[in-house]
Amino acid sequence: MKTVLAAGVAAAALASAASADITVTLTNQTFTGFNFATVVDYTQFNIVGSFTGASINVTLNASVAYTYADDLCVYVDVEPLSTAGFLQVGGFSNLSAAQRYSWPNGGSSAVGTTSIGTVNFTTALAFTGDKAVDGTVWIGNGYGAAGTSGTWTGTVTLHGLDAVAVPAPGALALLGLAGLAGRRRR
Repeated sequence: MKTVLAAGVAAAALASAASADITVTLTNQTFTGFNFATVVDYTQFNIVGSFTGASINVTLNASVAYTYADDLCVYVDVEPLSTAGFLQVGGFSNLSAAQRYSWPNGGSSAVGTTSIGTVNFTTALAFTGDKAVDGTVWIGNGYGAAGTSGTWTGTVTLHGLDAVAVPAPGALALLGLAGLAGRRRR
């Protein structure tokens, strides 16, 4: 499940790089309570930019134990995933993030409920491409009661962020050698 989500997100991120937004597309994506996946494959991509806000446009396709449409959550934290991260958008359960926001609507567990809207952050988060410092961006179910589960279809857009390809180690070595060769000729 996480591999499929990451592959789809990576493709969406590349397609949206020119607009400086990362759009995560979900198709019947199920998350149990406090189950999260990274929004990009960090072995292939780094996230850069100024994370200024997020938009949601999803439909809740299935709900177990009162998971609401607005429980779909964007969370930023350094790895490993824990509480007290940098940012939480959505989700009923409080993960004690430094900044916490709720989606503007979607407070129902009825199948077919939508959550649509935009949240602009009070303080933007800077992403330099170093996840050890910037944190990892996760998406999942922010309602952590036992036995909860939700299934969503739609999009979540992360405003101001780009996913840039991590250069292959061989390419970095070639760039280094080219730099040395260039210095030698001068």
